[in-house]
Amino acid sequence: MPNSAPTWLGHAQKTGTASAKAGVSARIYLAPNGGLDALKAAAVATSTPGSSSYRKFLTTAQYNAKYAPTTATVNAVRSWLQSAGLKVTGVGVANSYLAVTGNVAAVKNAFATTVNTYKHDGQSVQAPAGALSVPNSVSSAVLAVSGLDTTIRTMTHHDTTPPPPASFANGRPCSQFYGQVDAKYRADYKTLLPKFNGKVLPYAVCGYTGVQFRTAYEGTTDLSGTGVTVGIVDAYASPTIASDAATYTNNHGDGSYAKGQLTQVLPSTVTNTEECDASGWYGEETLDVEAVHAMAPTANIRYYGAKSCYDDDLLDTIHNVVVQNKVQLVTNSYGDAGEEGQTADVIAAWESVFLQGAMQGISFMYSSGDNGDELQDIGLKSADYPASDPYVTAVGGTSTAIDGFGQLAWQSGWGTEKYSLSTDGKSWTPVGYLYGAGGGYSTLFNRPSYQDGVVPANAPSGRAVPDVAMDADPTTGMLIGETQTYPNGGVAYGEYRIGGTSLASPLFAGMTALTLQAAGGKTGLGLLNPLLYSQAKSGNFTDVKGAPVDAGNVRVDYKDGNTRASGLLYSIRTFGQDSSLTTAKGWDDVTGIGTPNAGWLGAVAATAGGKAGGGKTGHPVAGHPVS
Repeated sequence: MPNSAPTWLGHAQKTGTASAKAGVSARIYLAPNGGLDALKAAAVATSTPGSSSYRKFLTTAQYNAKYAPTTATVNAVRSWLQSAGLKVTGVGVANSYLAVTGNVAAVKNAFATTVNTYKHDGQSVQAPAGALSVPNSVSSAVLAVSGLDTTIRTMTHHDTTPPPPASFANGRPCSQFYGQVDAKYRADYKTLLPKFNGKVLPYAVCGYTGVQFRTAYEGTTDLSGTGVTVGIVDAYASPTIASDAATYTNNHGDGSYAKGQLTQVLPSTVTNTEECDASGWYGEETLDVEAVHAMAPTANIRYYGAKSCYDDDLLDTIHNVVVQNKVQLVTNSYGDAGEEGQTADVIAAWESVFLQGAMQGISFMYSSGDNGDELQDIGLKSADYPASDPYVTAVGGTSTAIDGFGQLAWQSGWGTEKYSLSTDGKSWTPVGYLYGAGGGYSTLFNRPSYQDGVVPANAPSGRAVPDVAMDADPTTGMLIGETQTYPNGGVAYGEYRIGGTSLASPLFAGMTALTLQAAGGKTGLGLLNPLLYSQAKSGNFTDVKGAPVDAGNVRVDYKDGNTRASGLLYSIRTFGQDSSLTTAKGWDDVTGIGTPNAGWLGAVAATAGGKAGGGKTGHPVAGHPVS
């Protein structure tokens, strides 16, 4: 059993010993048949081009028959728990875990540990004082234990914009495509703005649309995702997603949704709505759905909403995805800030689900985070989890210039420092680092073999993050549409620009749906990373390197977030300044192996000996006057 003591113990204040009668609620996750290591080896083999088992995936029933814990295992673990004084209150789907309740005295009997009370990171908690121990008779069956440490762990969504449904509108002027409008003058077109380092910068884009993203990344192709289903996992669910998504596509030429193309799988109840900022997650779902559809207009989208942002609830939702086995790709735009707090138990529980997905041909993609190296936010440099897990694909971010012809003019790593217009309006005042793509090197995972020969040999030895990247910078972000609540109390559909690696992940998932369509559509890819790193030097990914063409863009914001009448704020948002993370030739810790280009669409078909397919239907760029 991989259990370890809570990682926060080193900086916690012990406040006492928990009462023997204090209540306990926990989950005992069960190991797959044959052990986790064997499952890991099988998952990598089925996902590695050239392997004899490449893309020979299992159905859910076949997976359960071979790997799911048996009834005999459940009964043995149940008997041990009950003999210690714990009550088994439920068994997870496919015998994945046993839910138990009891008290601290029973925990001490079962796991040979002391339970204390502590204060850490603003929480008062009850937790084991050290690693747990289980009897030899069930040690191989117990994979992980959660819940004995009552620290509340939640995931945050990785988008960067004021959270809807409170209304927000991007200020004007802005550019319909990159560089369209120079920021020589203020919005009155009379008063000069100061230059930045001697240069007039462009106004930020109003927000790219699907037409622009498709042309820039996918080129001219008749592939559109037909026959592929992309899963999206977030917390909660927007009550207006269907109408919002339909309105957005009608406004921007992304193609209408066919009947049944967008479906939602939702929990019977939701919890912790205030703590998790449920309405903020509505915007996350909106972004994810509209970004996937933008890149793959005919792909099916299956949205799974967790009942809260708590780790266990999101894990249950991910497990439901693999149990249902109705999607080939899953984009996840959330994570923990840094790896601190992740124990071997937590990781084992998540990985068992990722590995089942890989064995069934499901690929998991996670946003790499929006706080760069995390030093500014949590006090130490760290990659985010689950993006740092070797069995998911971490999607980092770029700043992306799409020109008036829909072409990718240039791109840099996403990292932003802010400068505000001085009070006298004659200079720019530095504010400091604002945000940027997450990345770095894991302190929990060794570097997986699929990264060998691509990640520099002299880099730190941990799993390197991210793997790939797409547009994430809010300054060059996507225009999305959502029903919002306005200051006068009215509720109406509105559009605004948004960014973050929450944008990059669904963009990559949508584009990869076209890759699957080209290869036949129905069969997935499992763990994407062995294929991705085999493609690193193929030309199918564009290396992001060197300095950006412009130092940054000028952004205009309404003081009240809604109307020009409240006054305007001017700032410069720079490019390519991502904390201590940097872009460089080859793999780097901001953009991974780079951004996919049209060559990626045929990559899987080529490994199967097929043809990429795809005709030559172009996507014209919509033109609208600047308002």
